Amino acid sequence: MPPSADARQRGRGRGLRGIARAWVEVLVRPRRFFATVVTPGDQAPGLTFAVVVATAFTVGWILTEPAVVPHITESVPLSALVVVAVVLVLAAPVGLHLTAAVAVVSLLVASVERRDGIRFRERGGVSETVQIVAYASAPLGIAGPPIPELRVVCGAYAAALLVVGIRIVHGTTPVRTLIAGVPPALLGFGVGYRVIAAVRSVFGW
Repeated sequence: MPPSADARQRGRGRGLRGIARAWVEVLVRPRRFFATVVTPGDQAPGLTFAVVVATAFTVGWILTEPAVVPHITESVPLSALVVVAVVLVLAAPVGLHLTAAVAVVSLLVASVERRDGIRFRERGGVSETVQIVAYASAPLGIAGPPIPELRVVCGAYAAALLVVGIRIVHGTTPVRTLIAGVPPALLGFGVGYRVIAAVRSVFGW
C-alpha cells in the first residue's frame, strides 16, 4: 500500500517543528518512517535534516568542551561561531554527500549478481540513498558532549537506522544490506562524528 500524503508530510515537514517531528519519528518508528518518507528526487528535506543534526552535534560539543574550538580569532565565542558556520554551510552537506556516495558504491557492490555474466539487481536511486544517510544520522544530534559511551550508543543506533533504511528502501537481503551499510556507517558516523575514537576510548584500544 503506497504511503499517504499525510504520512509523507509528517516526516518531510519544513521548519524546526517538522525537523523535530521527523527526528522523533525516525528514532521511534524507523521502518515506517523510511517506508513512507523517503521518496525519489527530493533531497532537500533530508539535507536540511542532516545539517541540523551536524550543527546540533557541533554546538553540543563546543558548549561542553570549549577547548576544542580552534583559535581562528582572538575571541573564543567568535571562533566558535565560525566553526558552527563552516559545519552548517560546508562540512555537513559535503559530509552527507560523500557518505551517500560511499553508500551508493557499496550498494552497487552488494547488488552484483553473477548469472550468465555480471548484472546488477534493481535498487533505489541515489536520491533515496542520500535521504537514508541523512535521516539515519538522527541519534548523533545529541552525541555532541564528549562522553565516549554516549557517542558509542548514538553511533550504534545511527548505524542500525542506516541498515534499516537500506533494507526498507532498497529491498536488499540481510547480507547485502550489511555489505552496503558498513562502509558508509564507518565513514559518516565512525569518522565524521568521532564514534570510532569513542569506541577506542571506551574499550581502551
